[in-house]
Amino acid sequence: MSEIILHGYWRSSAVYRVRIALNLKHLDYQQIGHDLRTGEQNTPAYKAIAPAGLVPAVEHAGQVYVQSLAIIEWLEERWPNAPLLPGAIEQRAIVRAMATTIAADIHPLNNLRILKYLKKDFEREQEQIDSWVAHWIGEGFAALEVLIDRHGDGYAFGEFPTMADCFLVPQVYNAERFGIDLTPFPKLTAAAEKARAHPAFAAAHPDLQPGAETA
Repeated sequence: MSEIILHGYWRSSAVYRVRIALNLKHLDYQQIGHDLRTGEQNTPAYKAIAPAGLVPAVEHAGQVYVQSLAIIEWLEERWPNAPLLPGAIEQRAIVRAMATTIAADIHPLNNLRILKYLKKDFEREQEQIDSWVAHWIGEGFAALEVLIDRHGDGYAFGEFPTMADCFLVPQVYNAERFGIDLTPFPKLTAAAEKARAHPAFAAAHPDLQPGAETA
């Protein structure tokens, strides 16, 4: 198998998702870091790999794949063992909906470039930015709480980790970094804690990645 190269940033939740998926599928990969705080993702060298200047990007066998959801779908189709989606079509749609709630409804409104834009171009105070983050995470988590209550059985969906957990755990990590109260979401937090105890999730934690700063 050709080497898998994962371009990312140690604290990026989108990259965190892909690491979890790679670990669940027992795939070896090399990581190359790009510090988002200093703008390394905007260098011509990196934009030649990922034109939007976003992480993650994955290189494999001469191809480049971008966007975490698309990358994880590709991993699922390319290496179907240790599946991240359940067998039934209806169940797969539910798991994809859970993942997309995070990928489309929560994370884009709270990622670093949006928060920088709010602060610099709209001159928002940090208190206002923190309120913005808490609002959109709370809205999305409220919806996920209902879905996990309906379909979870230990993990976010069913008894085994799925794509939904690959997205949930990093988003909970983000929520905790922002100091958001998660007590209104007991089913969601319980599912995240169970997933975190899985070796594939534990090994993907940002603090264990190359370049991580634990202070």
